[in-house]
Amino acid sequence: MVFSSVIFLFLFLPIVLGCYYLLPGREAKNLWLVAASLLFYAFSGLWYVLLLLFSVFCNYLAGLFVSGRKSVLYAAVAVNLGILGIFKYLTFLVQTVDRLPGVTIPVPSIVLPVGISFFTFQGLSYVIDVYRNERLKSTHFRDVLLYIALFPQLVAGPIIRYEDVADEIHSRRNTLEQLAKGLRRFIVGLSKKLLIADICGNVVALIYNADRSWLAAVCYLMQIYFDFSGYSDMAIGLGLCFGFHFKENFNYPYISASIQEFWRRWHISLSTWFREYLYIPLGGNRKGKAKTYWNKLIVFFCTGLWHGANWTFIVWGLWHGFFIVAEDAVKKLFGLEKHGKGGRNPACVVLKHLYTLLVVLVGFVIFRADNMGQAFSMIGAMFSGGSASAQTGLLLAQCLTPLTLFALAVGLVGSTPVLPLVCRKAEQQTGSVYACLQALSYAGVLALLLVDILHLSAASYVPFIYFQF
Repeated sequence: MVFSSVIFLFLFLPIVLGCYYLLPGREAKNLWLVAASLLFYAFSGLWYVLLLLFSVFCNYLAGLFVSGRKSVLYAAVAVNLGILGIFKYLTFLVQTVDRLPGVTIPVPSIVLPVGISFFTFQGLSYVIDVYRNERLKSTHFRDVLLYIALFPQLVAGPIIRYEDVADEIHSRRNTLEQLAKGLRRFIVGLSKKLLIADICGNVVALIYNADRSWLAAVCYLMQIYFDFSGYSDMAIGLGLCFGFHFKENFNYPYISASIQEFWRRWHISLSTWFREYLYIPLGGNRKGKAKTYWNKLIVFFCTGLWHGANWTFIVWGLWHGFFIVAEDAVKKLFGLEKHGKGGRNPACVVLKHLYTLLVVLVGFVIFRADNMGQAFSMIGAMFSGGSASAQTGLLLAQCLTPLTLFALAVGLVGSTPVLPLVCRKAEQQTGSVYACLQALSYAGVLALLLVDILHLSAASYVPFIYFQF
């Protein structure tokens, strides 16, 4: 089941919300959310629910005994990574070894459970945090289960730390104003997915690896951002409906002026996870420059591998890791500060933004490709020009419809903090002006919902990109 499906919007969510607000007391509400979350995940397959419960139970059990015991911590890490390795990477590993001369190994066919990377990382963070701070330990299995399995963030994040929601599991407020704000955020995210990401995605599917490679690359740049940030908006909005406050997962990454800044703004919960649980334990930047660069490359290798069992993801991660290291090396080499020489020069600022977008764009071409051969072909077509023909002209006319151009234009504006700036100005108003602006915002969101429903009735189903991870 996905957030942008008819069954979720018109059956599952209304029933879950209605019963949640009718039930008395926190315990009853929590048990209802656990049941609803397991039902939500059961749409992926009953077997996967058992796997989820096993994973949660192992992490809960480890949390009970991990304090001061490194052996328990290592065992929990091994179990979590073992589960992830078997379901996500075993087939890839066997295929890689099977390509070696003289090696013939049967390749297993293993279906990847939806969201396994997300709930595994949340389980790991729980055990590690309890090891570091025993006060975070929960003696109630249902609390750990609710934390990991809560359906708004279960299958595609954001990756939540237990300490961020522990108090709200035990005590939280539910108000109509909070519900309204949560639903408004959810509808905005749904609109990002349906009205920008899916429309741009249609162009990508049609012309990827064709002569119109720049158009495909730009459309995918819009698709992956609005698909994933849209899902994060929906997850944050749904969490708010139930009284949970999830941290932001995106902060307008396409306005970045460096790859380092990009990763402070893109998939924040994942980059934070790798910083807290891999980069810092490796030594961070405390053991000399060469070790720091090596640690960063390891982190970005793992970041790429986390996204999928394919060399394209690994190369994509190392691509970003290379530029992260290169930026730091150039800054140190030339003695540049954060806003170094020429850093505030308008031309320099523009060049830095263009450089960052180009690196991100090329990186996503690799990320989107089925294999490295396709990635090289696509990048080659982008930078070699490509041939014009009647066929490619017809294809271009088929892609650049008024709807596509509108989606790209809205995406361009929506990927900058223009709208939040307008909203902040509106929130500074008082009295009847503020009330009027609030009413207009909710009216606009209801209009968006109507457009979303019309789009759902006419368009084919397009899954969220990050469901495969």
